[in-house]
Amino acid sequence: MGRYTGPKDRLSRREGFDLFSKGSKLTRVNVTPGVHGPKGISRAASQYGRQLREKQKVKRFYGLYERQFKRYMAQALKTKGNTSDALFSILERRLDNVVVRLGFANTRAQARQLVSHRHVLVNGKKVNIPSYLVKKGDTITLSSKAIEIPSIAKLLKEKDLKIPGWLKKKGAVGKIDSEPVRDDVNEPFNEADIIEFYSR
Repeated sequence: MGRYTGPKDRLSRREGFDLFSKGSKLTRVNVTPGVHGPKGISRAASQYGRQLREKQKVKRFYGLYERQFKRYMAQALKTKGNTSDALFSILERRLDNVVVRLGFANTRAQARQLVSHRHVLVNGKKVNIPSYLVKKGDTITLSSKAIEIPSIAKLLKEKDLKIPGWLKKKGAVGKIDSEPVRDDVNEPFNEADIIEFYSR
């Protein structure tokens, strides 16, 4: 996950989508950023512009640098079968994303910090690489120190968290039950535009 240090609200407003799970804290999501505000009647985006915005939206949602995302896309295009399933399987299986999906962290930035500080274990071994790709059958756990962090302890007590179908969770332990596919991702992404963008 690439480290972005600028204003996050600006990125969400550019994409018209809450990229960083800010919820009610995010204001004016439907107003594009810019010093002079909205520019009257906006023209319809070109096909290229629409594809670019969709690519940027997904890239920023998962917190990737351009080079990382391009590599994942190339890998998905080479995979036999459904390209969108292959792409989102890679994106969803990143360790920082799995930590968020399991409810161990609120945001991918927080999840990245947990992983980087060696608070996340995969099959009992500490992994400090946020981009590490988990696979079916892997077990994800938090270190004893992480469980004692007040914000993490609060998250672990959440009862209403919806866990994706490809994951299983019990307390501070999660398991990869199956390979994720596009239908497991509820966010409003148009993967067809992204595939066309990189297929040119």
